[in-house]
Amino acid sequence: MAIEVGTEAPDFELKDNHGRTVKLSDFRGERNVVVLFYPFAFTGVCTGELCALRDELPKFVNDDTQLLAVSNDSIHTLRVFAEQESLEYPLLSDFWPHGETSRAYGVFDEDKGCAVRGTFIIDKEGVVRWTVVNALPDARDLNEYIKALDSL
Repeated sequence: MAIEVGTEAPDFELKDNHGRTVKLSDFRGERNVVVLFYPFAFTGVCTGELCALRDELPKFVNDDTQLLAVSNDSIHTLRVFAEQESLEYPLLSDFWPHGETSRAYGVFDEDKGCAVRGTFIIDKEGVVRWTVVNALPDARDLNEYIKALDSL
């Protein structure tokens, strides 16, 4: 079960598609964070969602907000995916220990070995303020993210 609104977001430290370490707690006190879990790079729905975010990037990466997209792919896969789709925000690898961060957020599908489509908006104090979790085939609505961010 996914973590609930009002709880402190579990901290994590993951490598991005360039091999850099990204820690959620590094944004505390500075920016709100949109943590978006998705199943796998290069799949149809995931590519569509991540490209839609790319096309609206100033709403998700700015002085007040940081977008972090997390999958269970390796950093090497994520690097190629980001280059191919011109994704200029961090794609984080929850590859090893496999799914540890996805499990901490309650969005890891043990049978499929990947994260489901979970999104968590975390405020500057590190508290989850909004969340949505969709099944693997169901894309999320970016307008919902924007409304939730505007309410912070």
